[in-house]
Amino acid sequence: QVQLVESGGGLVQPGGSLRLSCAASGSTLEHYAIGWFRQAPGKGREGVSFISSSSDYTHYVDSVKGRFTISRDNAKNTVYLQMNGLKPEDTAVYYCAADDFRGLVVDPGAYDYWGQGTQVTVSS
Repeated sequence: QVQLVESGGGLVQPGGSLRLSCAASGSTLEHYAIGWFRQAPGKGREGVSFISSSSDYTHYVDSVKGRFTISRDNAKNTVYLQMNGLKPEDTAVYYCAADDFRGLVVDPGAYDYWGQGTQVTVSS
C-alpha cells in the first residue's frame, strides 16, 4: 500500500513558478510509474506529466511542454513537478498517482494510488 501526499501548491501570479512535491510512504516508489494530473473547476481530470520508474521516460501534455518538468528522487521517495511560466489556465487541483509498472502510464484508470491533491491558483 502506497500513501501519496502532494505539497507545494499555492497562489502565484502569471509567469511565476511553483514546485509541487509528491511524497510517498508505505512503500518505496522506485518500482512505480508516477503521473501528475489536474482538475480545474467544472472540468474533467487531465493528465499533465508522467515519468517511468527509472526516469528513463517522461511525457508531457502539449499545453505544458517547455514549461513543466517532472523529476523524481527515489532515494527520497519523492516526485516533483517544476512549473514555470504559469498561466491562469493552469489553475487546478493537482494530484499525483502511482502505478506498479516500470514504464510510462498515461491512463488515469490504470493508477492504483492517488494523493489528496494540492491547489494551484494562477491569478494576478
